[in-house]
Amino acid sequence: PMQNGFCESFNGRMRDELLNETLFLGLDHARTTIAEWADDYNRSRPHSALGYLTPAAYAANLTATDDRLRNPT
Repeated sequence: PMQNGFCESFNGRMRDELLNETLFLGLDHARTTIAEWADDYNRSRPHSALGYLTPAAYAANLTATDDRLRNPT
């Protein structure tokens, strides 16, 4: 059942790419590994909803656009 497609997609991807593939050796290992995966997911991967840009590139583009709107030349 699709209640929230964005969350379900993220959770499924995390489960398939990380949780099903990793044997965590403890809570600290789990936290570190999940944080690294989330950082890669949020910074390095292109996302279709962002025009296939990485979130970092999309954010940089928004920042540049916002600066141009605030300070037109």
